[in-house]
Amino acid sequence: MLVSYNWLRNYVNLDQVTPEELAEKITRSGIEVEGVEYLAPALEKIVVGYVTSCEKHPDADKLNLCQVDVGEESLQIVCGAPNIAAGQKVAVAKPGAKLPGGMKIKKAKLRGVESNGMICSLQELGLEEKYVPADVAEGIFVFPEDAAVGASVQELLNLDDAVLDLDVLANRPDALSMLGVAYEVAAVLNRPIDLPDESLAPDASLQAEDYIDVKIDSIENNPYYGAFVVRDVEIKQAPLWMRNYLMAAGVRPINNVVDITNFVLLEYGQPLHAFDYDQFGSKEIVIRQAKEDETMVTLDGQERLLNEKNLVITNGKEPVALAGVMGGADSEVTNNTTNILLEAAYFDAVSVHRTVKQTGLRSESSTRFEKGVDPNRVKRAGIRACSLLQKYANGKVANGVVEVDELDKSEKTVSITTAKVNQRLGMHLDEEAITSVLARLQFEFTQKGEEIIVQVPTRRLDISIFEDILEEIIRIHGYDHLPYTIPQGWVQAGGLTDVQLLQREMKNYLSSAGLMETLTYSLTNRQDATRFRTPDISNQSVYPVGLALPMSEEHSHLRLSLIPEMLRVLEHNVARTQTDLAYYEIGKVFVSEEEQVSNQPTENLHVAGALTGLWHNHPWQQEKKPVDFYVAKGIVEGLFSHLALDVTFAQVKMEDMHPGRCAEIRLNGQGIGYVGQIHPLVAKDFDIKETYVFEVNLEPIFAVHQEEPSFADIPRYPSVTRDIAFILDNDVPAGDVQAVIQEVGVPLVKEVSIFDVYQGEHMEEGKKSVAYRLLYQDPTRTLKDEEVDASYQEIIEKVNNQFGSYVRS
Repeated sequence: MLVSYNWLRNYVNLDQVTPEELAEKITRSGIEVEGVEYLAPALEKIVVGYVTSCEKHPDADKLNLCQVDVGEESLQIVCGAPNIAAGQKVAVAKPGAKLPGGMKIKKAKLRGVESNGMICSLQELGLEEKYVPADVAEGIFVFPEDAAVGASVQELLNLDDAVLDLDVLANRPDALSMLGVAYEVAAVLNRPIDLPDESLAPDASLQAEDYIDVKIDSIENNPYYGAFVVRDVEIKQAPLWMRNYLMAAGVRPINNVVDITNFVLLEYGQPLHAFDYDQFGSKEIVIRQAKEDETMVTLDGQERLLNEKNLVITNGKEPVALAGVMGGADSEVTNNTTNILLEAAYFDAVSVHRTVKQTGLRSESSTRFEKGVDPNRVKRAGIRACSLLQKYANGKVANGVVEVDELDKSEKTVSITTAKVNQRLGMHLDEEAITSVLARLQFEFTQKGEEIIVQVPTRRLDISIFEDILEEIIRIHGYDHLPYTIPQGWVQAGGLTDVQLLQREMKNYLSSAGLMETLTYSLTNRQDATRFRTPDISNQSVYPVGLALPMSEEHSHLRLSLIPEMLRVLEHNVARTQTDLAYYEIGKVFVSEEEQVSNQPTENLHVAGALTGLWHNHPWQQEKKPVDFYVAKGIVEGLFSHLALDVTFAQVKMEDMHPGRCAEIRLNGQGIGYVGQIHPLVAKDFDIKETYVFEVNLEPIFAVHQEEPSFADIPRYPSVTRDIAFILDNDVPAGDVQAVIQEVGVPLVKEVSIFDVYQGEHMEEGKKSVAYRLLYQDPTRTLKDEEVDASYQEIIEKVNNQFGSYVRS
């Protein structure tokens, strides 16, 4: 919100408060002022001049020779502006003046003719071109007739103004208006506020109800609509002071009618819209939902395709405006307009947001309706605009307003006590100090014993509970006055939970393994929301959770896997010549078993990784190790070994994964994740090369992970190793055999490892040889050969019976 310092002075006395000091005080009260910018530096020797004569330059077709009266003297000035003419009052930079761009004005000769100064445009005086009125954008600015010749242009053009840039958050829509900022400043400075004059003298011979009727078919989206009628308006320039304020606020002046509606929008925070009554097309206003595939042309000249979610203003037959967003081109105010139909309405924030999202249109009006407007200021804004139209457009305001009013304008009440306020703030404010803050905020209140019942004005939509009033009290009283205190009573030292500690361990391991941590969006598109799911999710009837009002289609659904967005991170970096990449992320996925979500989805914490390119590159030794399945699997095995958890792997086929290079990760027989290569076609879609990923659901790990640290004594007795090579069918997972060996070998078998796999010559077709090394050990004694042999034979029999294998000789 751009706030003109000079405009603000019309409502609050700012004497002895500089713009910078004011910005500091507003920021300290809770609304951040991002900066203060002056419209122009101090201008000297730039005054109002009267063009007494204007003739063509004798030696240049596009130059004019002007005689200009600047009060104390008359100057001859050569001017090339196309709109210069005798009888105008213009801005003249006399010799010796310095313009904002740094140009120094000197006496000069142009095409042999002496020129003593310069007639200036608004751009040359320091105003941004996008805010300069269209009628003078290509020429010099012409002052009104009442401008005093010889007067400094600094004050006349508001060039001595400072603009405060307020960063207004969504909870303070009241600060999107000059009056809202004025209430805030009045409270901060503890000074009274002067409200605008809303007096109106309507023409008794004209009745608004004779000209228009209002009907609302969608009252839930439009609980109030007021129509004012102003006849015989004269389209011309708005008064100079109004144009100055609009330009300072970043709005380009157009004509008096449009400028007045924009002025009231900024002043009251209430959007208005002026229709050309004679082009409206009927004497009836009907507000309804648009029909599917209905079209209209908006003020920007674009044809808009509408649907049933869009609220439209119609003339009973066809749309003439998108409610709360933009008017239609057919009924806009032009230089030929004589009669005005003025709209002052309250539109539902969600309805306006839907239209903005669907059409892609966003305006000053829609921004305010989306955030919320003061219901008690809607009609008053219409009256204020009619008053200004009467004064500055010579309009005749019809008596009354044609309205449909089912808008709730009641004020909320909040009860507080001095004791409760001090208990929460940890300080000692007496009742007088608290009520003084309420009075400064213009909050009415009544007292019943110790209780203070506060009437919250409807302009403050952000206040509804005790804590809101508490915040108002301390921010106006001053956060700097909060005492420095040491916490009293029993305080427990802070620390990480077991889950947080486990996450930190995993992060430390993955980082030390060579992976970089990344953070991706929890939101993805509809297609990716269901891809790369872990086995525990794939085996359930789950549905992706879609947002009701997504920012974009690319971020419309909550994720069920971390992998899709991680692949987009790879894609982004690969496109920037980064080829050797290894990332990991610990984040949440969102699981819902409801197709139409009515409850919050379950949030599960997952860990995932993605690797591509070279894993090791040692140019000196001329060694290069590309990422492969075993690199990714080794990282996962190392992670679980670090966590002291035993997992097994089983080959699995998953959509979007390579059919022969993907394994399911199992913990206690339950599938909790997977590791493998992205399918080459999927990698091509993401524009990345051979890539390996893993993802694990951490919730089962949290359930079984040991909370207490464990240790084992160093063995004092020797160990015994035995090797077994089983001939297995190709489809038998080696990990399943390893698990059986460990199960049967308890308690003597301490470790089982695979050291050889053979397929090929001299091996029966469809078979493979897998060799296992068994480590026997007892920490309390030396093992005997007989008991090792017995365990060895028992393992062979069990494996052969269960898997149909035999021992390779």
